[in-house]
Amino acid sequence: MLYIIDCADKAGSGDIRASNRTAHLAYLESFGDKVFAAGPTLTDDGSAMTGSVLIVEFDDRAAAERFCADDPYAKAGLFESVTIRPWRKVLPKSPA
Repeated sequence: MLYIIDCADKAGSGDIRASNRTAHLAYLESFGDKVFAAGPTLTDDGSAMTGSVLIVEFDDRAAAERFCADDPYAKAGLFESVTIRPWRKVLPKSPA
């Protein structure tokens, strides 16, 4: 099942994000094609990161929760909140 993971950074935590970015990216890459999409959310002017949105595939919610808990960003205390929601891809349609 696919899950959308929406993470909001704590205010003033840019230094935490910057110092853990390399480990975070390596962690995501270790999941290979289980990561459908991932990237930061931004301020309106695009000058700063404010959180993360990921679409990931796991067998169940418990696996998605473990994935979130083990993320270097989460372990470093970057996030104010993390929301996990099941998601179904409708468009674009996959080629037959």
